[in-house]
This record gives sequence, C-alpha cells and structure tokens, in this order.
Amino acid sequence: MQVDDRLNPRTSASVAQLMEQHFALLEVERTTRSTYENLATTHILPLIGKVKLAALSSQVFDSFYAELRRCRTHCNRRKAIEHWKRTSHGCDHRCRPHVCKPLAQSTIRQIHVVLSGALRRAVRWQWLARNPIEHAEPPRQPPAKPQPPTSEEAARILNASWDDPDWAVLIWLTMVTGSRRGELCALRWHDVDLVREVLRVERSVAQLGSETWEKDTKTRQHRRIALDPESVTLLTAHRARCMELAAALGTELALDAYVFSGSGDGSTHLKPKTITRRYSRLVQQLGIQTTFHKLRHYSATELIASGVDVRTVAGRLGHGGGGATTLRVYAAWVSEADQRASSGLLDRLPRRPTGDPGVVGPDELFARSPYERAAMDLRAQILDGTIEAGSPLPTVLDLSERYGIAVGTANRAVGLLKEWGLVDARRGARAIVLGRDEADPPASVITRDEGGDARQTDLVEISESCPPAVQVVAQATAQLPDGLLELVLRRRGADVNRVVTAPVPLNAESLRKLLLDGITRSGGSDEEIGQYELELRQVGASDALLTFVASA
Repeated sequence: MQVDDRLNPRTSASVAQLMEQHFALLEVERTTRSTYENLATTHILPLIGKVKLAALSSQVFDSFYAELRRCRTHCNRRKAIEHWKRTSHGCDHRCRPHVCKPLAQSTIRQIHVVLSGALRRAVRWQWLARNPIEHAEPPRQPPAKPQPPTSEEAARILNASWDDPDWAVLIWLTMVTGSRRGELCALRWHDVDLVREVLRVERSVAQLGSETWEKDTKTRQHRRIALDPESVTLLTAHRARCMELAAALGTELALDAYVFSGSGDGSTHLKPKTITRRYSRLVQQLGIQTTFHKLRHYSATELIASGVDVRTVAGRLGHGGGGATTLRVYAAWVSEADQRASSGLLDRLPRRPTGDPGVVGPDELFARSPYERAAMDLRAQILDGTIEAGSPLPTVLDLSERYGIAVGTANRAVGLLKEWGLVDARRGARAIVLGRDEADPPASVITRDEGGDARQTDLVEISESCPPAVQVVAQATAQLPDGLLELVLRRRGADVNRVVTAPVPLNAESLRKLLLDGITRSGGSDEEIGQYELELRQVGASDALLTFVASA
C-alpha cells in the first residue's frame, strides 16, 4: 500500500503549499494563528517546505525533529559568528561564535500539532491516502516544572507594589483568584458583586503587537469565583478611588467601566503586555526570577497545599475537562507542600535542631556506611548506660579492631558522636562521654477500639496485640496511607491549629517533634506538652487515623 502511494501519488503538492491552504481555512484565535504561522515560517518551511507530500514518511519527521533538537537556528554545522547587528558594522565583543542550542521541547510539540492538523486536512482532501505523521515518534511531553514564587517572595512582591494601591490590588487579585492577565484586563465593575462577594469572569483581552481586542475566555467557559473578605475590602477601596478620580475629571464611573484602567473614567482597559512589562521591572528590582503568569501558579499551589480538591482548583483557574489539565500540569504542586516542609508543623515537617544544618540527627539516620553503623552502636551503649557518662570512649585503635574498620573510619564515627552531642572529643585526647539528661518519657498513641472507647498505648511497649494504628507507629520508617493528611493540634480538647500536609514519618520521635513545633508556633511552651495532642486524619475524612500525645 505504501509503495503504491509513492508510485501513484494523488497530489504533487509540497508541504509549503499544504501549509498555505491549511492556514487559509484554519479557524483559531488570532494570537494562536500568529503563533502557528510563525512556527511554520521559522522552522517547518525552511527544513521540509519543499518536500512533496507523497515523499513524507516517519523517517522524514524523525529526522526533522532531531534537527530541531540539535540547533534552533538550523545552522550548517560550520563554525560561524553570531553578529549582534544584521546590517554592516564593525565586530566587537557582542559578536560571538555560534553555539548550537536545542529548540524547547514544548515548541517542538507545538510544531507537531501544526503539522498533524495540516496532514489530517490533506487526508480529508484525499491528497494523501494515509497520514504519514501517525507513524513518526511524536516529541515527548515536557514534564511539568511548576516554579511559583515562594510565600516570602510573594509577600515581598506585594509589599513593594503598595506604592501604587491600584497596581497592588491587581497583583493581589491575581494571587487570590488565579485569573489570567487578559481576564483581569477585561474585568468590568458589573462583573464584581461586592455584596455577594463573587467575581464573574466572562471575557478576556487579547493583544497582538499593539492591537488589542476583547474575546471569550481561553476555554470559552464563564466562571464565578468566591472572594474572601480581605479581597472585598480592597476592591471596595479601589472602587472608591476610581469614583473619586472620575469625579475630579467631571464625570461618573459607569457600571460597565473597567476595574483596571489607564483612563480616569475607566473607559479603556489595560493592555496585557503592559502588565507583563511593569511586573517584570518590579521583580527585577527585587532580585526575584519569576513572571506574572506564575502568580497564577502561586494561587494554584496555595489552594492545593491547603487541601482544596483539584476540581475546585480547576474551576477557579478556568481549566476545562473537569480538572484533567489541573491534574496533568498542576498536580506536581502537591510536592510543593513537601518542599516547604522544613519550616515546621504546621508548615509540614519539624525543624531540625539548632546546629550545623548539614548534620543528620541520629533519629533521622538510616545507617548505611561502616562509620555510621559503628556510631549508632556506640550511641545505643551510651544511652543504655553500658558506657557510663564521664568515662572515656575506647580509642580509635580499639574501635577499629572492634568493628573491623579502618582507623580513619573509626575517627569519623567518633566525629559523628560529637556532632550528636554525645561525647567531647578534642585533638590529642580521648573522647569523653558526656552526661545525658533524663530521657524523654515515653510517648503514646490514643486509638479507638470497636466500641469507641479510648485506648492509650506507650510506643515503647508495642506488642502484636496492639491496634493496627499503634503497630504502624512502632515502625520508624512507616507512613500513613498515600494522599494529603490533615494535622489538628488540640489543647485540652479545643482546636488550636491545623494544617494540610503530605504523609509524615510515624516514629515516636518525629511525631513528638511535630507536636512540640506546633505548640511553639501556637504560642505555647514545651513544658505544656502534656496539655496538647496531635490528631492525624486524611483530608476530607471525619474519623481520625490516630491521635498522638506525650507526657510532660
């Protein structure tokens, strides 16, 4: 069949001729059309534009994509100079040797989409009996790499924008609603219901060059976004300023006036590129590498990290497909909760004890190296009193023989004990075991039996007869079921604080640290630990998986 197609082609048209007729009939947004036509002019036509459609094969497309991955400028592999100016000029340091750089994977995917659409049209026109691109290896989907600004960076950006309150409201609204810049430009006052605390998103502003126009939203979906009280307050103040400015100009603010406008009466909208340029200057002054669109990422990150379900997040962001896009692109942000774990309980995992941040504590260490195993064994002997406080530690030579390790390895084990605060080791002298405070009393877990009665079990006295939840906690490396968890901190039965987090370690030491960190961040003190408890449950569930308490 393939041989017959080549010997008796149904058309003599080239790729260039197909692209010309394809774009003449393509019905897409003007900005999308401009992007597609630019990709065709820059990459498709120069490389395969003269190829006859009948000669296209999977090999042609695989070679084409390989060339795009090699060099985005399609150089001839000869050493050349990239001139800073195309007209005649004297070369200086700005003229540099050419360095091949691959085209972005996402751009290659777009080119694949353009070619696939054009070739499907050729098959419908019966120019081709089959679509040759179907057998080519499509460019892989680039992995989602969300990089929203951190909470600290977002605060700096917002604080720096308050020199212009109206500009600050625009940034604030982007952070809390996740709206696109074009949607904010098209927002009118009749879309803002300050009484019902609802924002309607029904249109967007597009820009191509210096020309702008209003159009439907990107997904052609209208949506309603609930506003928090602080946002309502800011928008109320913003409207008052707009009304004052309009009155000063001898006019009134119309109901259909734009919320963010460059004119006093609100009759004109802002341009999307103007917002982008102003925001870029702001973050550049702050030394933050980010873009305006990533404020939308920031909104999604905070919603997901706070436990909001993906479908609701998708609704606020204006994603179609019932959240499919959100899951594919934004679900990676669930790991953002893990990335912020170091800031403490109710930020996720407990803070590391004071000291060298590069030191791994003994309760966090899974011994793999010989010196780590030796150090863990010596630590156990120190804690159980086999090696008494104040007595000298065996010499490194003795340790070398005892554990069958090199002298240097034994010395590293002693160094690890010193980092843990168990020994005082000085150059030229034997290490001395330091006195240890009384060990922390055993922590316990409260679970519920089948009759609903509370049962408290010390973690150091776990047996096979204990409830499953307690047995799980006894395993230092165990974790709760996959999915987000809700941690609830209570004092004397009253909720004090809560947070949504990724799964956490279930050993007693980690849970105790979580509890202490939550108490500290809630204004309590370590001495009050007996008055608090930490409940773990899966997000959306009413029943607790376990409740952790510790004696004072």
